Amino acid sequence: MPHRGAAGGQPQSDLFYVKPTSRQVLLCAPQTRKLGESVVQHTRGVFLGNITWAKFPDGFPNIFVHDVDKLKGCHVTFLACFDSAGAIFEQMSVLCSLPQYAPHSIKIVLPFFPVGTMERVDIEGEIATARTLARILSNVPPCRGGPMDLLIFDIHALQERFYFGDSVVPVLESAIPLLHRKMDVLTAQTFDLETKEYQHFTIAFPDEGAYMRYHTMFPKHDTIICAKVRDGEKRKITVKEGTATGRHCVLVDDLIQSGGTLLECGKMLKGMGAAQVYAFCTHGVFPNKAWKKFVGGPFKTVWVTDSCPKQAEELRGVEPFEVLSLAPLIADILEMPSQETKRPSVGEGLRRMP
Repeated sequence: MPHRGAAGGQPQSDLFYVKPTSRQVLLCAPQTRKLGESVVQHTRGVFLGNITWAKFPDGFPNIFVHDVDKLKGCHVTFLACFDSAGAIFEQMSVLCSLPQYAPHSIKIVLPFFPVGTMERVDIEGEIATARTLARILSNVPPCRGGPMDLLIFDIHALQERFYFGDSVVPVLESAIPLLHRKMDVLTAQTFDLETKEYQHFTIAFPDEGAYMRYHTMFPKHDTIICAKVRDGEKRKITVKEGTATGRHCVLVDDLIQSGGTLLECGKMLKGMGAAQVYAFCTHGVFPNKAWKKFVGGPFKTVWVTDSCPKQAEELRGVEPFEVLSLAPLIADILEMPSQETKRPSVGEGLRRMP
């Protein structure tokens, strides 16, 4: 039987009619399967789909998406992990194919935008690969529900949102709500029944850029701004603003690469009389196992998320690291009605955090 269109009342063929549904399906890259399973446990009514990620004898991908007939009319989310050039090709192959199965909408959740630090050109001839990857993602075919949402946690530079084309809507989220939740727990645990006092945290930033990026997310906390200054032929870390004496300091930044600056800041804060020094960075990249430098260092705890799955697995159970899962934040995003809600701004997840 033909169906009548919503706008003009003209009959539509059954071939092109897809009844809207609230069914949600989560598809995962092989690296994010464990995170995806945790996301589903935090949601109601989100189903975990299945993809076989194999390779042909020549090394090229042999990928199969199971039960594609069940994607028709659904809200589909793809949990990506672009941890290598090969992984980008494999997962883009899936993303470019999903619209042909007639989902109602598609979300791409990319916890870590891996080339975010290469967002500008300082010397002629350098390639801004952040713009390249943004252009690749912008060419994913549209689905019947309109432009795809592309959710990224703590992208390195906010202006990178303007690198994307009109076929995707970059939605910049932050993992800072996980830090607030952790600090609330620690504050409650340190409540002194005699003095009626709590342990208060002071938020420290390793540089001016981190301060400008995150200070508005900590309106009730004192802050410290660190900076690098030249001392003869060397550059050393100093405090530009704030005091660490007797404070419980938490250094906050978006990512850790080699970790050299963060370690120097931690040592400097300890040397200035900080009671304890912690660190929170959403993305623990740690090339060449750079995390080993933090073992036995100045930090009581270093919090990172599982946005980089391989590194997160390496860090589990290793002091001073604690891995905080993005699963509750992603689950909260998935349960927002697609295309019907106000676009969240960076840090808005804090107000949605349970």
